Amino acid sequence: MSAPRPSRSVLGHVLDELGRAIVSGRHPPGAVIPPEPTLCEEFGVSRTVVREAVKSLVAKGMLVTGPKVGTRVLAPEQWNWFDPEVVAWQSGIGLTREFLRDLQELRRIVEPAAVRLAAERATPADIGEIEAAYAGMRDAIEHGGDYVRHDLAFHQGLLRACHNRMVVQMSKAIGALLRTSFEISTTKPQGPSQSLPLHRAVLDAVIARQPERAERASLRLIDGAAEDIEQVLASRRRLPSVAEPAQRLKGRSRGRAATGPAG
Repeated sequence: MSAPRPSRSVLGHVLDELGRAIVSGRHPPGAVIPPEPTLCEEFGVSRTVVREAVKSLVAKGMLVTGPKVGTRVLAPEQWNWFDPEVVAWQSGIGLTREFLRDLQELRRIVEPAAVRLAAERATPADIGEIEAAYAGMRDAIEHGGDYVRHDLAFHQGLLRACHNRMVVQMSKAIGALLRTSFEISTTKPQGPSQSLPLHRAVLDAVIARQPERAERASLRLIDGAAEDIEQVLASRRRLPSVAEPAQRLKGRSRGRAATGPAG
């Protein structure tokens, strides 16, 4: 008879602690993590909980297990950076310039090409969803609210609208990465107001069925976000964590809008 599965709250705590310990370098690449009895005592949990947590980290590409070698930490290049928990752990201990560079390069490679296809293939339903996301962004600027959620829906809607199955799957996977970019940009004053016309330009080009124009507009939007991130890094402001709720805008009707993303 198999042991009962641990509760998500207990397992989640152990998984988070081990994940953060690996990402922070407390268990560096190549190191063997402490044995099961030690981890059980450290966290006050059963072997079943520890084993489930290790199994999850193996699935995320962060650990490898084998006979006579124990459970070793793999290099960051092998981690699943499309996994929201991996991104959250990295965000929680500090976003590095290398991480942000990789993120912006990924966006520049994937999004403009996907938007070009979206201008050729988007259905009326796709356009409706993207329009709704844009309206949510505009409303958050005018009246306050969760701009980041609508910004993420806008970009993921564009990726889905290209109707390429691989890209559609990627749109789900890179959600945490996109949110990281948007969250960083929320610390730039007037970010949403400045980026909203750039979003509109992308959407209008898709609606007009003009692939080249849509691709160029997407590049302008992404490059603008990259500039915002560089400014935020140079200012040494505290970077947000995707493990925390997204910042909400105050809205123009209640004074100057809170800072927001230019993603």
